[in-house]
Amino acid sequence: MSLPRALPKFSVAIIGGGPAGLMAAEMLSQRGVRVDVFDAMPTVGRKFLMAGKGGMNITHSESLDSFLQRYGARRFHIKPLLESFSPDALREWIHGLGIETFVGSSGRVFPSDMKAAPLLRAWLHRLRESGVSLHMRHRWCGWDEAGALRFETPEGEFTVHADAVVLALGGGSWARLGSDGAWVPLLAQRGVDVAALRPANCGFDADWSEHFRTRFAGQPLKAVVLTFTDAAGVTHRRQGDCIVTATGIEGGLIYALSAPIRDEIAARGSATVYLDLTPGKDLARVTAEVSHPRGSRSISSHLQSRVGIKGVQTGLLRECVAAEEFADPVRLAHAIKALPLRLVAPRPLDEAISSAGGVTFEALDERLMLKALPGMFCAGEMLDWEAPTGGYLLTACFASGRVAGEGVLEWLRLSPQHSDVDAKI
Repeated sequence: MSLPRALPKFSVAIIGGGPAGLMAAEMLSQRGVRVDVFDAMPTVGRKFLMAGKGGMNITHSESLDSFLQRYGARRFHIKPLLESFSPDALREWIHGLGIETFVGSSGRVFPSDMKAAPLLRAWLHRLRESGVSLHMRHRWCGWDEAGALRFETPEGEFTVHADAVVLALGGGSWARLGSDGAWVPLLAQRGVDVAALRPANCGFDADWSEHFRTRFAGQPLKAVVLTFTDAAGVTHRRQGDCIVTATGIEGGLIYALSAPIRDEIAARGSATVYLDLTPGKDLARVTAEVSHPRGSRSISSHLQSRVGIKGVQTGLLRECVAAEEFADPVRLAHAIKALPLRLVAPRPLDEAISSAGGVTFEALDERLMLKALPGMFCAGEMLDWEAPTGGYLLTACFASGRVAGEGVLEWLRLSPQHSDVDAKI
């Protein structure tokens, strides 16, 4: 059965209603192309709205060179996307929706009201005004024998023919919001190179004792410094906050270094990071304070009064440091300044903020079209890249959607079977 309303010539099907898909829809609809957006969820932009619940961090104000470094090994592939649609251009685009932005003290950029919903509402209004049609509860399930797109819906299966397709299906995290990675085998079966999806911006398991888990799960570690040397010998050092969980540790400090930690665990079976619990005091001072006679006071009281170590910090020391080291002031001071924490596994993919892996850039041309499937483009988090939180994820999603939309327009113009496309777009 086909859609009730037939798709006319020079129509494009966009599968996935997140920032990448909607940006591609905008690029195409502005040029007069008929655009139909299909999404498996009841409404579009669900992960986008969830990401904005704690304050919608849309992008970052740092220089483009610094910005690109956040994408690691894939920065060379992300560079042309951001040169086409830069963080500054993204801010101007948001302003065009009637939403003002501001730069926070950390350099992160937010909408003036810190919310995602008003931005999405204004955007959807503009898309509908330009003729974009949204089809909800349409789950893409591959192709039929004639090459038409197949969708499962509450009313049964629909098939759709389109002149071009943009896939913007997300990665594999937060499946309840639509990014479930179900597209991976569909593309792999068509010869598309897809790197395995892995958790990114994630927490890690640490094999806590039952006593520590019961007593300290949910408690924060504030302003600690984490040091980690990766397999390439690069030492990462960062200060921030994290949270002890029932299974291990998570939070902004951990997410920022989750990629090299994850890769170390994959290569060696575990990764050891080091926490400086007193970054404002050097080793000599901590050693002197810990070595000070404590009289009848307990070691916990002594550490609290001399170096400010208390609560979950003391618990971590007892969890990670052998009893004989705990009794030696010099060795204990070294542990306070470089507490070894062995991490044994990343948390499951569905718990991660984002995912690594996906359609490799080698499987795409410079317009983000699949080499194995001419006329089919990919954008957003389903591409094989990752970035830390801070606006970098969203910016690249927006930029890739824009580039994919531009790529579709170019392909329609140049493709022989669309020689009259200029008359339409």
